[in-house]
Amino acid sequence: MNPTASLQSAAIKRSLQNLFIADALAMPAHWFYRPADILSIFPPHGITRMEPAPHPHPSSIMQLHSTRSGGRKTAHNVREGVVPRDIVGDVILVGKRSYWDQPGTHYHHGMPAGENTLNAWCTRLMIDYLSAHRYSTDGWLSTYIGFMTATEPQHPDTYAESYHRGFFANLERGLPPHQCGAVTHDTPSMGALVTVAPLAFAQLAQGTLEQAIEQCQQHVWLTHPATELMPVVAAYVTLLHKLLLRNPSDPVPREWFIDAAKAVPGGKIERFLSDKPVADHRVVGQTYSLACYITDSWPSVCYLAARYCDDPATGLLRNANLGGENAHRGAVLGTLLGLCTDTPMTDLYNQLRHASTLDTMITRFHDALTE
Repeated sequence: MNPTASLQSAAIKRSLQNLFIADALAMPAHWFYRPADILSIFPPHGITRMEPAPHPHPSSIMQLHSTRSGGRKTAHNVREGVVPRDIVGDVILVGKRSYWDQPGTHYHHGMPAGENTLNAWCTRLMIDYLSAHRYSTDGWLSTYIGFMTATEPQHPDTYAESYHRGFFANLERGLPPHQCGAVTHDTPSMGALVTVAPLAFAQLAQGTLEQAIEQCQQHVWLTHPATELMPVVAAYVTLLHKLLLRNPSDPVPREWFIDAAKAVPGGKIERFLSDKPVADHRVVGQTYSLACYITDSWPSVCYLAARYCDDPATGLLRNANLGGENAHRGAVLGTLLGLCTDTPMTDLYNQLRHASTLDTMITRFHDALTE
């Protein structure tokens, strides 16, 4: 392997490691919408290390989410039912249905410190899949469906985002898998990007940037058919490509993140990155919502990446303590920050519940890229 390829392999490893670090750090405060609650539950400074999911969750509205489709409960899907059986409990998340009707239940109920959320587990699945296969739509969908519907649970999570529930509701109605992506109010959301990085790395190793973007857009469309997401996928893959190929001795240009943020309307983050930066919560939480919607969460990722590109550990901790959609926002942020410096976050990584397994998986993945 030539020196450039060796550097890229190390960067890919850090990028994927950081994805799991950021997700697990944020997990206990995922969808906390009052940062003060994070300080109260994790005194005195908020989250500073891996923590378990607390009970109760102060902002949980899990009981309002539909267990038969994507989105919230409605008179239609409660009284009539959009499918003949519950998606949650009968099709996916087998054995977890009872947690959904209890106010205050944490979305990741009972998960221990260092554990990852379902979407990060789907990224594990993607890494494992790409280690043995060249990506195909049919192959990936078959792998995803088998993983999600296994009678013996293949992941520890209690909650599945709207897109998972909508997908399997459509599958239950008899639609072919490649047409099961559901459209709800939150289809264009940050969770769509969590599995993209390993696919982008695999495609970039095999072809051009344009081909990688097209493949990643097609992948996202399978579960998130939203035109608003397509420019963001392109901007994200382009950022990964630029960071992967840059000279590691050169500073990371903030302009890369500033330009990427403009993939959504209103993504003008340069005003927050002057010589007198504002407090993070003024940007992520006030200017941009803490929620999952891509119009807010993507500029938030780009802002945090630009501000903390020289200090990834601080960036991931700040993201966790901002709350809201911090797990999926953090997973994407982690991949970017992992390509910004050559310093691994060994202490935090070793706190992951499955660090040794992830080591094996990521090593096998990057070995497959260089074959």
